[in-house]
Amino acid sequence: MDDLVKFLVARIMDDNHAYAYVADTVGGEALLDSHLPMLDLTEQLAYDYKAMATSDPRSAGLAYALRVLAQSYAEHPAYLQEWRP
Repeated sequence: MDDLVKFLVARIMDDNHAYAYVADTVGGEALLDSHLPMLDLTEQLAYDYKAMATSDPRSAGLAYALRVLAQSYAEHPAYLQEWRP
């Protein structure tokens, strides 16, 4: 699961850089307003999972949620099919 979390955080960082580029070059404020909060929340879930003890009863549900969210990057060459929920 650690690999999935690292993958997901890396994709979020890539997306943040891409959105910043779009905003700077073509004025994509509407795109930023709608997508950046979701990226931030997904990143927060990833960090919460990393900080959570495996004995925490919420960890299984959070792991499932991260697998679902990571599916949006399923076409990325580093995505592993074993991460599918």
